Order: sequence, then structure tokens, then C-alpha cells
Amino acid sequence: MIAHELKREISAEINVSVDARGSFRHSFDDEWRQSSSDEKMGAQVAPSFSTSTRLTITKKFKIDMRISVKRSTTETTTMLTRRSLQVLQRLKTVSCLPTVSSALSVLIPSSSHSTTTNPNSSRDLSSSASASSEAASNKRTLLSKNQNVHSNMQLSKSWRNKPLFRRQGDVRFRTGLEAANLLVEEAKRRDSHEKQFIDSVAATMNCLSPIFERNPGYAFVAKQLMEPERFIQFRVPWLDDTGVIRMNRGYRIQYNSSLGPYEGALHFGSHVNSNTMKSLGFDSVFSNSLTGYSIGASVGGCDLNPFDKSEAEIQRFCQSYMTELVKYVGPDIDLPTMGMGVGEKELGYLYGQYKRINIKSSSGGKPFLSASATNGDSLKGKRCIIIGAGKVARGVASKLLEFGAIPLTFSDSSGYLYEPDGIDEAKLKTIDKIKNERGALLGRYIIASTTALFNDPESILDVPCDLCFPCAAMNDITQDSITQLADNGCKGIIEGGYSAVTNDARKIIKKRGLMYGPHIMTLTGCTIHHSLGANASDEEFANEIGRIYRDTKNTAQEFHARGDLFAGATITGFLRVANAMLAHGAV
Repeated sequence: MIAHELKREISAEINVSVDARGSFRHSFDDEWRQSSSDEKMGAQVAPSFSTSTRLTITKKFKIDMRISVKRSTTETTTMLTRRSLQVLQRLKTVSCLPTVSSALSVLIPSSSHSTTTNPNSSRDLSSSASASSEAASNKRTLLSKNQNVHSNMQLSKSWRNKPLFRRQGDVRFRTGLEAANLLVEEAKRRDSHEKQFIDSVAATMNCLSPIFERNPGYAFVAKQLMEPERFIQFRVPWLDDTGVIRMNRGYRIQYNSSLGPYEGALHFGSHVNSNTMKSLGFDSVFSNSLTGYSIGASVGGCDLNPFDKSEAEIQRFCQSYMTELVKYVGPDIDLPTMGMGVGEKELGYLYGQYKRINIKSSSGGKPFLSASATNGDSLKGKRCIIIGAGKVARGVASKLLEFGAIPLTFSDSSGYLYEPDGIDEAKLKTIDKIKNERGALLGRYIIASTTALFNDPESILDVPCDLCFPCAAMNDITQDSITQLADNGCKGIIEGGYSAVTNDARKIIKKRGLMYGPHIMTLTGCTIHHSLGANASDEEFANEIGRIYRDTKNTAQEFHARGDLFAGATITGFLRVANAMLAHGAV
């Protein structure tokens, strides 16, 4: 009877609601009436021990809880311990503040000080403790001691009282969404002409607003992160085949080194400019950090179109480019990798010039400027369209064939080819042979195939498919593209190129319920390859990719963006960099 009364008295229902600004409100609606029940209860039963505790956290997090305990026997002590542990576990599930969890733990009698007749009770407590210690020992766990995203109310208030910006008066924020908007407006004020960079900042800050809500201090770190550590721009003079001096503009942006030495891709193309470089560099911070390795972020390139140049011209250009770049890169300093328009040949020319100038060309047994391969996952039976025909697009096709999928298309500036029955290994070798010849276009493939269609149907997006792999230009997939793909039966878009999907297109992907593999996740292969070494097996790659996916998925779920891998990857990458930056101070 006493046990039944106690169970009725301390049972509570947890209601969690999220308001429009992403703040959390937790309320505990007690099942018993508190008006005068305490007095009546006291008159009916004379308790040997009673406690009444009320915890209230105001502002954005408000928890109202009242516990009435009557303990007179060993049986009631056991039930109180088990019930309190369940309440604490439920609180942790909804990600309440650590302050609340620690306060509630004081109310729970420890297993060493409580006498119990139920063996399952002590086992539950010990298993919970071991699970907590295991999570704390994992360095990559998002909510470990070194990566805690929560702040107590006193610390939160002190951060909110600080001005985020000090121009024409102090500018403060009250909510995480307001902080995100202020940061985007600052990016527009500083770099109003750089639309791609502003789009990257806007998409990222939108994902990070829940973090700013929980811990306002991260908004100040994000403000630092919007500005690269070093922006290097230089001229690249070179001789063409007719002996004329040509001039191009080279870049290297060393964006962030909080986690380790810089690492990032080189891009050659007429589309390369300071806007593109800053956008790609900003995204690479989160992509490299997502891997969990001690690697910074950088990006570089030049506004040279490599597809209409001869092999000799490319070699002379790469040698001129590296002659200046060598001052800023090197083992344990900055590692350039392959990117758009930069393949194994270009990287080989760059390394040859680097080795000619610099004695040190490796570190820790890992070669400097080595070409990287990528690995994939099982996609058996899926019909896939591939947008692009570069090394990444052909690498994706090779892996699709290996895992039983059916690649259907390739595209370049001349148009696209479509094989209704799929592209097999023999056809892929033919396409490889054509595209490996510098400047060659896909139109030549029609001569070698009797089944291929060229620019038929009118748009490549009209081809019926299960999956789409955009591996070409930035912002290639727009809102209309997603609608067109979904209407034709496409179930998912996996980015093989840098920022191939626009911000507005991501919203349509969510609305239509399509699977989405963001470039922040899919382009981590080069970083994983360099970190594991050239002799790493497919199993090691699979384990690393699985770990990254689990981290991303769990983070997205914790921040109430379940299934949103773009948000999960951005938040995970940001937290790892931000925690390191907080430790370094204002540098």
C-alpha cells in the first residue's frame, strides 16, 4: 500500500515543446494535487523522513519539479532510488542542462548507501555508471568533457551581456537565431560582392543557431571563424606554346589551423576567384574537422582553364604556380590535394617543382602532394545518373559498377551521353581514354557506341533514375532541378562535387523527402586517405566512414534535426574546431 502511494505521488509526465526560436521548455506536470494534500498526507501517515525540493531555472530553460518523499521502510527506499534514476535518465534524454542533472543526482541515494532487496536495482545503477564512463573516455563523443555544448545560466547570461559587434553602438543578441542572423548580416556588410561565400555562411549559421541558443559563447567563435587566418593571392606568369607570356591569378587560403596543419584542395578553372575560394575554404573547415583527425583547413587554386591547354603549357604553368606557392606549403605546414581541374598529372607537375626547390618532401613516412583514391558503399541494382565527366565522376562510376549499381550518364560542356542499358566496364574504359586526353569532349564517344544517346532527352535530369550524383560545377542543382528529379522517380542526391546543391534546393530536398548526402560528408575521403596512409584497406575506410556517419547522425538527432545530415555534419565539424579555438583565445 505504501509502495502504491509513493509511486502515485512521485510519478511525473515530461512534456517537451520547442518554440519558434529553437529554445526548449521542460515542464513537469505532477499527477497529484498540491493545494493542501501535503497537510492531509501528514495527518494520515506519520513519515520517518520527508523531503520537498523545488528546482526552478528561469529564462529559456524552465524546469519546475516537486518531489514529495516518504520513507519508512527498506522497500520504499529501493523504489525511490529506482524511480529517481528513471527521472534523471529521462532528463538526460531530452538534453537538459548539466546543472539540472547534477542537482538531481544529489537527490538520488547512491547504491553504496542504500539497502535494497531487488538485485536488478544495483545492476541498473552500475550499468548506467559504466556507460557514462565509457562515453566520457571517448574523445570523439560530442558531449564529452572537452566538447560540452551546454553552459550554466550564469555563464550564459555573461556571454549574452557581451556585445557580439561594436560598431555604431554595442550589438547584442537574445536568442540563437538572432545571433545567426547578426553573423550573416556581418558577412554581407564585409563582403557584399561575394555571393557564394555569403550563401555558405548563411547555410552554416542556420544550422548552428541551436548551439548559440544553448551556449552563446560559440557565437563569438563563429564570428572569428568567418575570417580566414591567411589569404594569399599572387600572380602566376607562364609561357604558352607560341612564346607569349600569359598571366593568371593564384590563390591559397589557409583558413583554420586550430586542429592541426592545413590541408585542402587545389582548383584550376575559369570560375576560380576570391569569392569561390572563400566559400570552399569555409566549407572545408567543417568537412576536415568532421573526420575527427588533427587536420586544419585550406583551399587554393588559379583562374586557369586546364582543358584547352596543351600538356607542355600545363607543366609550365604548374611549375610557375608552385614556385610561388612553395613559400607557404610543405609537410606539417599545408598539404594541397586534388580538386576541380587538378588531377594526378597536375599534382605530379606541382610536386616535381616543389622537390626541385625544397629538400624536405615527406613527413612521418607520408609523401607530400600524393594523389588520393576514394572508396564507396553498396548500391546494388540502383540506376544512377552522374553529372560531370571528370576524375571524380568517373571514379564514382567505377565504384557504382563495383557494387552492382548501374551508371547511366556522363556530361561535360558539349552535352551529355545516356546509355539506356547502363555503362559497363568496357564502355567506362572507352570514356576514360577519351577524357584522359586533355581537352577532349564526350561527343567523341558516340562514334564508339551504337547504343548511346546524346542530349536525348533534352535535359539530363529527365532521365529516370534512383539516385543522382552531381560531380560537376558548384550550385549545379537548383530548386527546379530537385523538383524535376523527384518527379522522375529519383530517391536521393549524393554530392560528388563541392557545394553542388544550392541552399534553396536543400529545402526542397527536405520537403520532398529525398535522401541527401552533403558534400561536407562525401568529400572527406581525401582526408581519410591521407590520415590512414596509402596502404589502408577498404575495411579501414569503411570503419572510418561508418564512424563519421554515426557521429553526424547522432548530432543531428541531439539538436532536433533528425535525419538532416547536412546540419549534423556542420554542427559536428564546428564544435570540434570551436572548442579548440576557445582554448587558444583571441588568435
